[in-house]
Amino acid sequence: MIRAVVFDVGECLVDETREYGTWADWLGVPRHTFHAMFGAVIAQGRDYRETFQEFRPGFDLHDEREKRAQAGQPETFGEADLYPDVRDALAALRANGLWLGIAGNQTVRAGRILRELFARDVDLIGTSDDWGASKPDRAFFDRVAEAVPAEVDEMLYVGDRIDNDIRPAAAAGMHTALVRRGPWATIQWGTEDAEKVPTFRVESLLELSPLIQQFNARGH
Repeated sequence: MIRAVVFDVGECLVDETREYGTWADWLGVPRHTFHAMFGAVIAQGRDYRETFQEFRPGFDLHDEREKRAQAGQPETFGEADLYPDVRDALAALRANGLWLGIAGNQTVRAGRILRELFARDVDLIGTSDDWGASKPDRAFFDRVAEAVPAEVDEMLYVGDRIDNDIRPAAAAGMHTALVRRGPWATIQWGTEDAEKVPTFRVESLLELSPLIQQFNARGH
């Protein structure tokens, strides 16, 4: 049985198009050039943060976030940046009696924004900065497991990345759902791991409610 569903944030709940566009602007790089390099870095299996190094060697993401905040241009997102299926998907899962959480690699600032957006919709909001552990490290998923009132094999972790979300969550004993959107899922969708590792593969979060109902009805 799946009793709890926990969501990643970026490119799962939040469309990061606008945010990465602002990073291109901050670097003084044309947006299409930045996005092209971003995709190339992902396709090569490299850490996405190396994208910034390609344009500015020695770039420190943490320091630059602080500089942006001091310049009145902090990283941010809001209701308009949520994927259009998010609210209805959460409502459907909640109506099914499932425990819901949000947990991803996010800053303290992002955690505050998430709590403003989803305080009434989910039971848990946790970030890597809150926990001092980040994906894909096992410690992050252990923290998720500790926070969720269900057995680890009763949890479903939903994400857009095979490397950062699906493989490590499955290794921690969770069920997983890969949602096809954003650069990572688009690039990784046809890989062997993307086809074999996830419990579910979905094009929309709205598919989760009926899939979980069918899964539970089969008595897994």
